Amino acid sequence: MTDDTLIIRMDDVRSVKMCSRGTRDFFKKHDLDWSDFLQNGIPADKLAATGDPMALQVVEAARGRQK
Repeated sequence: MTDDTLIIRMDDVRSVKMCSRGTRDFFKKHDLDWSDFLQNGIPADKLAATGDPMALQVVEAARGRQK
């Protein structure tokens, strides 16, 4: 699975011990749709494109889930 098809979900965020409040603030800061994320997830490549180290950590955790 490539990053353009890998979907990040809240479970991935929680797997690296990040909280929902901080994640919601992150989504607001990067002009990402929080409600859509909660319902549908977000493509890993879109999250990684922020360049944020914590976002990249979540993407790596999700990649590990796919193996």
